[in-house]
Parts: sequence; C-alpha cells; structure tokens
Amino acid sequence: MVTVTYYCPRCEAIAELERDAYLADKCVTPDPLDGWEYANAYDELEESEGVEIVCGASETRGEGCGQPYYLSFVKFHEGEEVDPRLPLSDVSFDFTR
Repeated sequence: MVTVTYYCPRCEAIAELERDAYLADKCVTPDPLDGWEYANAYDELEESEGVEIVCGASETRGEGCGQPYYLSFVKFHEGEEVDPRLPLSDVSFDFTR
C-alpha cells in the first residue's frame, strides 16, 4: 500500500488516500466521468474504476470546501484504454503538486 495525495480541483485542499501502487491514475475532475463507477474513499479500491472524494472529509488535510470530486483510474475495454472524451480544460493531471 502507498499513500497518495490529490488536490481538490475547486479549492486545492489536499486529500490522502492509501491504495495499492499498481492502480494507474487517469485524472482528477470536479464531476464523474461518464461510464466510470466510483467507490467511496474509505472502501476497497482495487475493484473500482475510481474514487469519489469528499473535500473536507477525514482524508482531507484541513477543512476543504465540502464538495465531491473524482479520481478516475485508467480503464480498459477489450484491451483498449477507454477515453472519457472530456475537454482538456476540465481535467487535472497535476498529481505531484
């Protein structure tokens, strides 16, 4: 297990999730991707396609804004990566900030 941090796309509060290192992050968005199913941040993440994080919940450092946001993992269908077809302006790839 590794601890990974994510920024809320609305208020930039930091959330920490403990998860398996093999899960590949796709993006963090303020809204869920069409066709992705999201687990709660406190559920087992290995079988999920992403995680719904509530900014300000126990995994958040500080208060946060109280709004949900979504971490999506890379997803495959018939051996091909699924493209969510989101406008690039709606997606954050900065996981190291």
